[in-house]
Amino acid sequence: MRRLNVALADRSYPILIGGGLLSRADLILPFLRTKRAALVSNVTVAPLYLDVLARGLEKVGVGVTPIILADGEAHKNWESLNLIYDALLATRCDRGTTIVALGGGVIGDLAGFAAATYQRGVPFIQIPTTLLSQVDSSVGGKTGINHPRGKNMVGAFWQPKLVLADTDTLRTLPDRELSAGMAEVIKYGLIRDLPFLDWLETNMDGLMARDGALLAHAIETSCANKAQVVAADEYETAKEGGRALLNLGHTFGHAIETGMGYGEWLHGEAVAAGTIMAVELSRRLGWLTAADVARVRALFARAGLPVRGAELGAARYLELMSHDKKVIAGSLRLVLLKALGEAVTYADVPQEDIAAAIESCCRE
Repeated sequence: MRRLNVALADRSYPILIGGGLLSRADLILPFLRTKRAALVSNVTVAPLYLDVLARGLEKVGVGVTPIILADGEAHKNWESLNLIYDALLATRCDRGTTIVALGGGVIGDLAGFAAATYQRGVPFIQIPTTLLSQVDSSVGGKTGINHPRGKNMVGAFWQPKLVLADTDTLRTLPDRELSAGMAEVIKYGLIRDLPFLDWLETNMDGLMARDGALLAHAIETSCANKAQVVAADEYETAKEGGRALLNLGHTFGHAIETGMGYGEWLHGEAVAAGTIMAVELSRRLGWLTAADVARVRALFARAGLPVRGAELGAARYLELMSHDKKVIAGSLRLVLLKALGEAVTYADVPQEDIAAAIESCCRE
């Protein structure tokens, strides 16, 4: 088992990574306020992993309330959030109850938002079961739901008490979901860790073949990078750089998700296409070379990810991107690359250049 720490003073918490952790109630028990837990999962993950988690907790005297939701990004909304509230109220869960998210990013965001707001805040534990959630969404305390006008536009910062990433859950992960998670893994190499990017190029075939040791290293390195960024800028308030750099490709990608309808593209797929747009725009600004762009495209393609954007039209992209959370005083800040391994936030890109990069990446 590998252990990392997210350093947030009195709200610091560990990230535990390894195989067979779901049955280790002894790892979870110290982080429960009382011996009561609400386990939030979905109809896909629950049949696979809920019983082993619940049985382990019940053996050490923890009362368990299962809450099973529909699966998919289309259900990351008020209706699903209210189903969690209804279950918590119906079973008289109090402020000592810990909400545990067992699933991917959608479940983590929903359960985390419920924890942040139920009785004005209850403890929260993340048990991510997808690669994307293990390397990204489970760490850092961002929670929320989607709005028809924009992704993740309603939510709260609410840090977990523990992140428990059982790598055995990746064995049942569909290939498409594995690829989607790899988009966020590659992101860390692009924005701040060039040696990791080199390592990913060397080992991508083994990662896609689900080599356990390689996946564990990729998860650990990704989480270590995110933990450092979150510790330095928890609430994404830095005027330059900071936590916003974790959003490479996300502004374009969120436009794809919203414009196409939530669930049509997986989050990681949209981020991959969005990252290609950001990289192409960086080239047009003179920061990257054509060879750099080709290198990034090739790595995403090897991971089974799209390198061409959805054909929404540049005008529609720009309209959707205007709702992005990084818009400040009407100015859209984009995360771009000064060089591979060096990301920046930049607000002075002419719209015609953004539109040209979008159209180029939707044609090719």
